Parts: sequence; structure tokens; C-alpha cells
Amino acid sequence: MSEEHKLYLKKTRIRKLVIRLTQFGILILLLGLWELSAALEWADPFITSSPSRVAKSIASLYSSGELFTHSFASLWETVVSFLLATFVGTAIAVALWWNDFLRKVAEPYVVVLNSLPKIALGPLIIIWVGAGKAAIITMALMISLIITIISALQGFNSVDAEKTDLLRSMGATKRQIFFKLVLPANIPNILAILKINVGLSWVGTIMGEYLVSREGLGYLLVYGGQVFRLDLVMASTVILSVLATVMYLAVQLLEKIVSKYF
Repeated sequence: MSEEHKLYLKKTRIRKLVIRLTQFGILILLLGLWELSAALEWADPFITSSPSRVAKSIASLYSSGELFTHSFASLWETVVSFLLATFVGTAIAVALWWNDFLRKVAEPYVVVLNSLPKIALGPLIIIWVGAGKAAIITMALMISLIITIISALQGFNSVDAEKTDLLRSMGATKRQIFFKLVLPANIPNILAILKINVGLSWVGTIMGEYLVSREGLGYLLVYGGQVFRLDLVMASTVILSVLATVMYLAVQLLEKIVSKYF
């Protein structure tokens, strides 16, 4: 390894460290200003809460055992809907790419379903699948499934047409074209869809828990708002943010592992 390359790697590591420290510094600054504004009553702490009060609420949830009960309930629902949306949505996108007639027939329906406000179907979902975890997972699935289909299908169709025509002229079957060209070319797109689905799955889960739930972070958010325990609302939001970040980092780790082979 040349000295120039070593110097470049060193500068890259320093830059990454500076970025991380800046991000951490901004977070600490925001938390400090939030705590200070509550302590000096620049803002009503009953309405805005404060980091110390949020920490006390999280500690209270932990001591009562509710922290893990509600966190694991939401996490399980989110992971299930995330996996279903990813696999089912990608499979449907493959079917639409494979059959041009089916794609042209289904396209208008996909567009309409994507524009439909999913929360409006909440009462129907409860009637169809019952008032339980199935309704929450269904809500989360409806929010992320259509986006997965559209994104994956667009990626499949964006593969270089000249390469596809070349393989077809050499006698390649549609199956060979898909697995040898289209799928490998779309690995980055599929990984990007995973990142998008993390956020959408959490949104869908919380929306579902708003409608029907006796446990979960969405339930805590609704309950805290109803009884004016805004510390609990903020604590639930912080826990939700942490879990979503952990899930996103897990997808990033998967991306690094897959990138080594493609």
C-alpha cells in the first residue's frame, strides 16, 4: 500500500469521526436546550416535557415491566409486516415483470391502491380480520406493500434494454434473463426498498395501534395523550425512535454483507 493511499484512508477515517462527533454534538446541544428551556420555563414543561422527565418515564416503564411488553409488541408487529411486505411485494413485482399482459392490466389498480388513504380503511380492516394484532399487521402491510411493488417493478424495468435484447438474441429464456441479469442488477434497489420499508412498517404499525390495540408504543402514545401524560407520550416517541434506528442499522449491516458478494 502506497503512502498516498494510507494518507487517503487516514483522512477518510478522520472525516467519518468528525461527522459522528458533529452528529452527537448536535444531539447533546438540542437535549441541553430542551432541558434548559423547561428548567427556566421558557416553555411550559407540562406541554413540552423535558429530557429528565422523559428519562423518569422510561425508568418507570422499565421498573413496572411495561417497557419490554409494549416495545416487543410493536417490534414484533413491525418485523412481521416488514418481512411480509418485502417478500410478497417483491414476488408480485416479479410476476408483473414476467407477464407483460398482467402488468398492463394491474398497473391502474396499483396506482389507485397507492393513492388510497389507508387509514380510511381502518374500520373495514377491523371487521375483516378482527380487532387484534392481525389488524395492526394488515394496516402496516397495506402501507408498505404497494410501495414495494412499484419500486421493485420500476427497478426491474429499468435494466438496460440492450443487455436484455442481447441475452434474448443468444437464446436466453426469461428465467435466465431474470436470474442472470435483472435480479443481480437490482440488488442495490432491493436493499434501498428494505430501508424504505423500515420506516413505512413502523408508520403502519403505529397507525394500526392507534385504531385497535391494548399494548404497544402506539397504545402508549394514545393513552398518554388521553390522560394528558405528555411525559409518557415523549418517552414512547423516544423508544420508538431508538427501535426504528436499530432496525435501520440492521438493514445497513445486511447491505454491507450483501455488497461483498454483488
